[in-house]
Amino acid sequence: MITDLLFRPTATRMAVMLGAVLMTLPGTAWASGLLIADGGNGGVLEIQSHEVSVVINNGIAVTEVRQVFRNTEQRIVEALYTFPVPAGASVSNFSMIINGREMVGEVVEKKRARQIYDSYKAVKRDPGLLEQVDYRTFELRIFPIAAGAEQHITVTYCQQLDFDHDNATWVYPLATTTRPGVDQKVHGKFALTVDVKSEIPITKVFSPSHEDDFVIFSHDPKYTRASMETDGADLGRDVVISFDTERPRTGIDVITSRQQSGEDGFFMLTMTAGKELEEYGAGMDYLFLVDISGSMANDNKLVQSRATVASFTDALGSDDRFDVLTFSNVPELHFGALTAADEASRAAAREFLNSKKARGGTVLRPALQTAWKYRDQDRPLNVVLLSDGMTEPKEQKELLQLISEAPAGIRVFCIGIGNEVNRPLLKQMAEGAGGLAAFVSQEDDFSRQAQMFRRKLMRPVATDVRMEVTGVELAELTSEEMPDLFYGAPLRLFGRYKSAGNAEITIHANVMGQPVTQTVNLAFPETSTDNPEIERMWALEQVQRRMGKIREAGESPQLVQEIVALCEGFSIVSEYASFIVLENDGEYQRWSIERRNLNRVQRDEAAQQRLQRDLEVMREKSLANIGPANSATPTSAQQSAPAETPTAPASPAPQAQPTTPGDLNWSQPQQSNPQPTRAPSSGRSPTKFYGGGGGGGGAVDPLTALVALGLAGAAVTRRPRRNSVSGQ
Repeated sequence: MITDLLFRPTATRMAVMLGAVLMTLPGTAWASGLLIADGGNGGVLEIQSHEVSVVINNGIAVTEVRQVFRNTEQRIVEALYTFPVPAGASVSNFSMIINGREMVGEVVEKKRARQIYDSYKAVKRDPGLLEQVDYRTFELRIFPIAAGAEQHITVTYCQQLDFDHDNATWVYPLATTTRPGVDQKVHGKFALTVDVKSEIPITKVFSPSHEDDFVIFSHDPKYTRASMETDGADLGRDVVISFDTERPRTGIDVITSRQQSGEDGFFMLTMTAGKELEEYGAGMDYLFLVDISGSMANDNKLVQSRATVASFTDALGSDDRFDVLTFSNVPELHFGALTAADEASRAAAREFLNSKKARGGTVLRPALQTAWKYRDQDRPLNVVLLSDGMTEPKEQKELLQLISEAPAGIRVFCIGIGNEVNRPLLKQMAEGAGGLAAFVSQEDDFSRQAQMFRRKLMRPVATDVRMEVTGVELAELTSEEMPDLFYGAPLRLFGRYKSAGNAEITIHANVMGQPVTQTVNLAFPETSTDNPEIERMWALEQVQRRMGKIREAGESPQLVQEIVALCEGFSIVSEYASFIVLENDGEYQRWSIERRNLNRVQRDEAAQQRLQRDLEVMREKSLANIGPANSATPTSAQQSAPAETPTAPASPAPQAQPTTPGDLNWSQPQQSNPQPTRAPSSGRSPTKFYGGGGGGGGAVDPLTALVALGLAGAAVTRRPRRNSVSGQ
C-alpha cells in the first residue's frame, strides 16, 4: 500500500534516468570498450557482438552487458578489456562461457584473486579476472583465448540514479582516454534495450547525445521501452538518455529488501523537496574555480569546463555577483573581486577562460585558500569547482582538511566533466563543505545541466535535518550526518532493519528559517524480495565511507579488512577486492571460495524475471490496442493507446487524495505536532540518526510506502533568503 502525504494540491515533477543507445559514429575516438591482446605482444581482438539490457525500476538501474569477441591472431592471447567505473555503480556479476557452460564469478581479496589468476595462466587454464584498477577504471582479463576462438562474457552492474527533481540522466559511459589507433567497432550486431518502469507517469523521453537515433515506445504511462539495433557500431562516445515523470506529490520514499523472516532487512530511504519551493531567492555570490592543469586537456575537459561556466553565468540573475579563478600550479584571478553579473562581465569571463591552455600540475589547495577570502559577511558564497580531481594522495588529505575548515557561509560545489574524473574525492569535498557534486557526460546538454545545478545552489530548502525512529530498530546507517536538503537534490539514507513493523519517524528541520517538526509512519515488511539490489547498494555505500576515511587519514589494516569483508560478503568490486571466474565448481572448492555471488545472482535473476513478466503483460496489453477499433465505443485502453514517439504522452493531472492518519501536512505553521497514528511500541528508545547518502532520490516501491513530506509549501511566508547560510 502507498500512503501519500501532500505538500500542496499542486503537481510536482521528478525524473528518473534511463539508459543508453549506441550508433555508428564517424571518425576514430578513444573508447571505454578497449579490447586488446595483452602480454606485451600487441594485437587486437575483434568485438563480434555487443548487447546491452537495462532495466530501470523506480530509480534503480540494472545494466547487463553481453559481449562476444574473437581472437583474430594465429596464437593464444590474453584479452585485456578496460572500461570506466560508471557513476555510483556496483559491479554485481561477471561471468564467462567455459566449455559451453556459464560460470559465475566470485569476489575475493584483490591480491589473492590476482595470484589465483596468474597460477592458471601458467598452465593455460581458463580463468577470468575483473579488477578495479583505481577510482575510475575497471580492467577485465581473460586467458587463454585460443587462435581464432570466440569468448562470451557478461558483466552486470547496478546503480541508484541521481535526480534533479524533474530531470535526471543515466549515462552509458564509453568515452575515455585509453590507447589511440585501436579498432573499437563492433564488427557484428550491436543491440540495446532499455525498460523503464516508474510508479510516477512518464511524460518526456529525450537524448541529449543521440536525439534522433533510437525508437521509444510508451506501452503505458508508467512503462516505456527504448531500443535500437545496428551493425558496425562505434564504441567511442557516451550515450545519454533522460526521461521526466510527472510526480503528483513528493516526500519520503522507502524501498526495502528482506529475503526471509528472521534475518536483517535493508532499506533505502529518500527525502525529496517539493516543486512549490522552486522560487528564486535573493542575490548570491559565486566563485568559479576552473582547473587548467595538463590533465584537463584530455577528452576536451577544459573545453567543456568553459562551456559549463558560460552556461552557468548566463543563468545568473541581476542581483548575483561572480568571479572566475583558474589554477594549475598557482591560482590566477580574473576580476579580482566579486562583480555584478551583466553582459559585459559575462563576455569578459568567457574571453578570460578562452585564453587559457591546459598545462602544468594540479595544485588545488592555494586556489581554495584564495576562495575563502571572497567571503562577504552579508551574502552566502558558493564556490563552484570544475576539475577532474587528479591530485596526489598526499594533497587529497590536505584538501579534505582544508574543506573541513571552510568559513561559515561558504558552500563548495564540485562539477566533474567526462569519465576521467576522481568522483569519490570531488563528492567528499563537496559534501564536506555543505554542498553537492555533479558529474556531466561530454555528450550531455551543458546549458541544461548548468541551469539545473544552479537551482540546487540557490535553495537549501531544509537545514539542520534530524530524524528519530521508534517501532523498528534501524542499524548500520550509511552516514552519521545528514547534509542540508536542496531543491532538486533529494537525500538518501541506506541501512538495515532488525525486525519488521511500522516505524514512526519524526523529522526535525529548519525550513526556510522556521523550525518544523513532523511525524510519519512507514512500514518495514516481514519479507520484501523484489529489490535485492538495495543490499549491494547499502554495502557499496559502506565501502565508500571507509574509502573516504582512507583519503582523510591514510590506509589502515582495520579499514582494509572491513572493506574486503563487505566486498566478499556482498559481491562488490573495489580497489581491494576483485571478481575471479574459474572453469568449474570444483576449482572454487579447491581454493575454498564460497559461492556467495552465485546465490545472489540466482536471487537477483528471479526478481528480474518477475519484473520482466510484469513488463511483458504491459507490452501485450499495449500492443493489443494497436489497429482499428472493433466496436463503435473504444475501450479506455484503446483510447489511451501509445504512439511511437520520442516523447511519451503527458500524464493526466493527478487527483488530490485525502490525508490519512499519519500524513504530513506542513501547509500551516506548526507550533506543536498533531497526534499521529502511533506505531506499535517496541519498548525501545528512539533510534536517532542524522544520516543520508546524498544525491538521487524519489524511487517508489508500490509494495512499500511512499509518504509525501510537505516542506514548507504555503506554510512559510515567502521571503528573501537569509544572508547567513549557516543561519538558514
